[in-house]
Amino acid sequence: MNVPLDRVCIVMMSAVGDAVHVLPVINAIKRHSPGSRITWVVQPGPNSLVSGHRSVDETIVFDRSAGLRAFRDVRAALDAREFDVVLNLQVYFKAGVVTAFTRAPVKLGFDKERARDLNTMFTTHTIQPHEPQHVQDQYFEFLTHLGVPHEPVEWDLGPWESERDWQRSFAAQFDRPIASVVVGTSKIVKDWAPERWAEVCDALYDDYGLQPVLVGGGSERERRAERAILAGSRNPHFSALGSGLRNLVGILDASALVLAPDTGPLHMAVALDRPVISLMGYTNPKRSGPYRAFQDLIVDAFGDPGERYDASATNRPGRMSRIQPRDVLVKVDLWRTRYSAAALSTLPKR
Repeated sequence: MNVPLDRVCIVMMSAVGDAVHVLPVINAIKRHSPGSRITWVVQPGPNSLVSGHRSVDETIVFDRSAGLRAFRDVRAALDAREFDVVLNLQVYFKAGVVTAFTRAPVKLGFDKERARDLNTMFTTHTIQPHEPQHVQDQYFEFLTHLGVPHEPVEWDLGPWESERDWQRSFAAQFDRPIASVVVGTSKIVKDWAPERWAEVCDALYDDYGLQPVLVGGGSERERRAERAILAGSRNPHFSALGSGLRNLVGILDASALVLAPDTGPLHMAVALDRPVISLMGYTNPKRSGPYRAFQDLIVDAFGDPGERYDASATNRPGRMSRIQPRDVLVKVDLWRTRYSAAALSTLPKR
């Protein structure tokens, strides 16, 4: 599809993980058309992560907690702008409404089979149907439709130079390498039991010489998990919950190892090329797991033993409880054998 890319609007108002997946899309557009101006309609949380990124010229914040006012505010902002193309990377009604607010001759969205909530009513063009695949590759389908190469896949998540002093001061607190432990997610069905995290954290400290650092947001559920992990551990683990997403970039980048269920920091770790042990049960790792990296470090409770399955959006509730601490520690052993030397050699200097 031959369209100008001087003024591009990205509609992606989802969580942090999806925002991370958008970064290689906008970086590819900038490589292909360096003069492009990219506007991103984004939620407040992810906005704090991507605002200031070299490929993001402007963000328009959609604060869904504001209810109908969020739509009015976004509409007012979009009324003042014109675009050559809008990429609606979501399949939900709210994204369709926001896409309808934009002024552009081309509004590109998902095909009818994948779009939901009558989303195709709000777009002028759709990408071609495709069998299910990883979310990252799904977004690259939009680039293929526009004739924009997506290789090499680049995130450039940071840390940015202005953030290095904070990162160094944080890492200097510890006399051993950091293992970042993501204690919770946005959905309780994707969480892992805090008492099992406590057992793993003690093993990381005692058996692997690592300093567990609890990371994530500041939700009440995460705080409860934090308290349970710290109370159930025999070692002095450190909590950095609620540090903010940009500081979390610095923490993950300074980590020799990251352990996480399916949530935003998992994908941030991949973007930073930090080894990550993924605990996957509720969601399909072939669709939502680490992209192109650290596949051997996935703890797969989604599939049954010996099961062959394809990428899909199907969820399997109740499967995170299948993961035992020993399953995670087997992957820590694998990390030590395959990745630890390289990970330790590339840690930022304190």
